[in-house]
Formats: sequence, structure tokens, C-alpha cells
Amino acid sequence: MTPVQNTAAKLAGVAVLMTSLSFAAVPFYDWFCRVTGFAGTTLVATQAPDQILDRTIQIRFDASTDAAMPWEFKPMQRTMTVRIGENALAFYEAYNPTDRVVGGTASYNVAPDAAGGYFSKIACFCFTEQILQPGERIQMPVSFFVDPEIVKDEDGKFVKEITLSYTFYETPLTEEQARLEAVPSNKVN
Repeated sequence: MTPVQNTAAKLAGVAVLMTSLSFAAVPFYDWFCRVTGFAGTTLVATQAPDQILDRTIQIRFDASTDAAMPWEFKPMQRTMTVRIGENALAFYEAYNPTDRVVGGTASYNVAPDAAGGYFSKIACFCFTEQILQPGERIQMPVSFFVDPEIVKDEDGKFVKEITLSYTFYETPLTEEQARLEAVPSNKVN
């Protein structure tokens, strides 16, 4: 192999390595945010902690939709005061005003960023895709708590208010999903 071919092969190898690393960066960043709460990413838990503090914190609820999402989406309550460590339950409402079946997935975060690693969800509508029939209105729960460890964190101990934000995006439906009929459960008309 000539020196020019050797250099070209090394440069091609570097390009392939860099491309591979760029694709690995997205799942790694997502994992990092979920583990650490970085950038306001909330955590997922199976149960609330045993310790409930006397200190309270105010939770604000925010809702929006992507420009292409036809749903109406809003929190059922604007604020809630909870004790740190207490399991709380809040509701959001989604309405499909269209004449077609629409699926949606919610992305979420909390602010300030210092609270992300201490805000945990036990159950949430955001964990799965939601499918609404034409004219259907549903109330969707989110069960959460603020970890008592927040009061020991250098930045977290000053947090008095947390905003939980969701944005719904339309997701493509399979032919089978598009034909599904609404199943009465937590649906509210």
C-alpha cells in the first residue's frame, strides 16, 4: 500500500469511527439524562419513598402541542402543593377535535434543571402512545413524587417550585391502530 493509500485508508477509518460515535451519542445522552436528571429529565420509580418531609414544594403543570398536532391538550390543575416524598396524582386532558383517529406521544421535562434528578414518575401517560378517536376526550394521570434527597443537594435545596411540562407530538398510526374503536376506560366525554 502506498503512503497516499495508507493515509486515505486511515482517514476513511476515522470518518467511519466519527459517524458511528455520532449515532451512539444520542442514546448515550438520553441514558445519561434519565440516570442523572440532567437537562430537566425526570426519573422513573416503582414506588414513592418511605420518608415524607414536612417541607412542601409547589408543582406547576404546563401543556403544549407540536404545531402539527391537532389535539387540544391541557393540565386539569395549574398548580399543586405537595410534601416532599409524598406520592401525588395529577391529571391532564386531551381532546381530538378532528374527524380522524390521531395517535400522540408526549415528551416531558421539569424546570429548574436542578430538580430533574429528584422528580420521579411512578406512572404516566407519557410512557406509552395515546390514541384518540374522532371527538374523543380523555383524562390522563401522572403519579409522581419529589425525592427527599433534594433537600441535601447543594442546588436542589433552594428549589421551591417545579414546573412539569409536556408537549404532545402526533405519531403515525399503523393501519390496525387507525381502525381501532374507542374502548371505554378512563375516557371522559
